Amino acid sequence: MAEQTHVLFVEDDDVIREATQLALERVGFAVTAMPDGLSGLEAFRADRPDIALLDVMVPGLDGVSLCRRIRDESTVPVIMLSARADSIDVVLGLEAGADDYVTKPFDGAVLVARIRAVLRRFGHASGADRGEAAGADDGGVLTFGDLRIDTEGMEVRRAGRPVALTPTEMRLLLEFSAAPGTVLSRDRLLERVWDYGWGGDTRVVDVHVQRLRTKIGQDRIETVRGFGYKLKA
Repeated sequence: MAEQTHVLFVEDDDVIREATQLALERVGFAVTAMPDGLSGLEAFRADRPDIALLDVMVPGLDGVSLCRRIRDESTVPVIMLSARADSIDVVLGLEAGADDYVTKPFDGAVLVARIRAVLRRFGHASGADRGEAAGADDGGVLTFGDLRIDTEGMEVRRAGRPVALTPTEMRLLLEFSAAPGTVLSRDRLLERVWDYGWGGDTRVVDVHVQRLRTKIGQDRIETVRGFGYKLKA
């Protein structure tokens, strides 16, 4: 029997917490549900879950701060939950290191689909996803100026120094590096990196591109207004 995927769910509303936990367990997830950020952090450190669902507004340690603490220690995928589609909530959560977000109230099936989509892209990349593209040498290494991308070892170096990327940032960089100089639309990136088979919020792309720029160089990824982004060859 396959090992269950372990979900950490932090939500202070008792009704939402219990109903969501039951819904996730019904489809086969193992769920640890906590009512506040501090207990959530303790559970994360004790259990090392496969994915974390964090409500933005929880007592003790809010979801954004909890996300930052988790990201300091791990690259485990994080989905933020917010009662509002407020730009500040969304951007703060993504900038803290979240990989995606879902707005409440949410349909249980939609939440499960988003969880599975995040988990899929955190799995082992296929040959194509590893960036076996034009410009890679026999060792699967791509070079763009001082940026060196090992598409087999999943390592990135800038000016010889290792660059720590989350799995989502790595997939985004691989998508760019597979087509250097080609403009990639936000919709294409949502589909390829976030596995969205439907329209999604392009702020997810914009924030992740900005996070990636801070790590590999602000000028390495160019914005093409009205179209999207491209990696400078």
